Amino acid sequence: MIYPTRRAVTVMAAGLPVALLVGVMTPAGWLAGPIWIAGVLALAALDALAAGSRTRLGVETPESIRPAVGRLGLVGLKLRFASGGRAPQAVEGSLSGEARLGLDDAPRQAGVAASEARLTFPFTPTRRGAATVDDLWVRWRGPLGLVWKQKVFNLGLETPVLTDLQGVRDEAVRLFARDALFGAKTQLEIGEGSEFQALRDYQPGMDRRAIDWKQSARHAALLAKEFRTERNHNVILALDCGRAACEPVGGMPRIDRFIHAGLLLAYACLRSGDRTGFFAFDSQPRLSTGAVSGVNAFRTLQTVAGRIDYSSHETNYTLAMATLSGQLQRRSLIVVFTDFTDSTAAEMMIESLGRLLRRHLVLFVVLRDEELEGLAATEPETPEDVSRAVVAGALLREREAVVARLRRMGAHIVDAPAAQIGPAVVNAYLDLKRRDLL
Repeated sequence: MIYPTRRAVTVMAAGLPVALLVGVMTPAGWLAGPIWIAGVLALAALDALAAGSRTRLGVETPESIRPAVGRLGLVGLKLRFASGGRAPQAVEGSLSGEARLGLDDAPRQAGVAASEARLTFPFTPTRRGAATVDDLWVRWRGPLGLVWKQKVFNLGLETPVLTDLQGVRDEAVRLFARDALFGAKTQLEIGEGSEFQALRDYQPGMDRRAIDWKQSARHAALLAKEFRTERNHNVILALDCGRAACEPVGGMPRIDRFIHAGLLLAYACLRSGDRTGFFAFDSQPRLSTGAVSGVNAFRTLQTVAGRIDYSSHETNYTLAMATLSGQLQRRSLIVVFTDFTDSTAAEMMIESLGRLLRRHLVLFVVLRDEELEGLAATEPETPEDVSRAVVAGALLREREAVVARLRRMGAHIVDAPAAQIGPAVVNAYLDLKRRDLL
């Protein structure tokens, strides 16, 4: 496709008043208008011929693109002008794809060196699932800047959006790089748990509460009990993937933030010797892996987490918690990733929770809605601002009331901003282990 630039339109429009004036002043001046138009068209034609042929432009097949939800990525496309003709000094391109890819639709420019140019398009996926990069529009101007030449490439690149495993790895390295965070060294495994290990001679500086007075009297020497870190606990990650959990918070669906935090916690559990597994539910249980152990099992959990789909169904806490309770044969830590949308759903959740708390330890993970807090704290300037602030304040109060009731029932709560939910969950898990509540 060839079409005029803004410069060509401006030059054409600027000459018409002059040609009209000349036509009014002289009898033969009416020819000035057609001559001016013909001259500009001739220059545009010459500019198009000198701009290089569109058939000489090709695009190299890009390397495989692996987008991850919520993570900034780049699509790099290499353009090449075939030898044997002129190439422009710069090109401009635009890329189209499915909405879930979050492609930046702003045109990108690149200089041409040695008949080659490279265009880079940033994107930030908003949802997981199958996606494609569809078309690439490339255009360039002639030497006079009077015409655009444009070529469209139908790419059709399959780019499925996956879970952000790289983000989980980066966060895991940042959190777990410290020495012996989970008792990796033998000397730190002793004395931090509640499981009896052995008796040893009491030394000054040891905790006096560890002295075994009966054994000390029997052996006529002060002996102290030595404990070791308990392992092999069951940690079940229950992910709410219902309609409310698929709504975005901080630019990413809640369920994706739940999955990232769950994978990070699963890695921590497996590394510390505990058993962990996923349980996903909405209107009914959708996925259950059971408790697995060993660091190698993390690959299995990664694959399973990627199969958790978005749902439009309301969450049925009663059915989900009853099913989960029936699957567990031993006391477990149940980490429930969910969100409180209304008081009715919260009441059903609290009623179902009572049965779990009789036997299991429950940790609720909820995302702090910073947008809702911002609406409640905004200084009102219009009646609409007042209405939004009142509604937001009422929702926040309902949420705080539900959290308070859960705490009174004996559940533990992690309430953190969306960007910090992963480290907050891991810290809560470590705190529960230090307090020997598992």
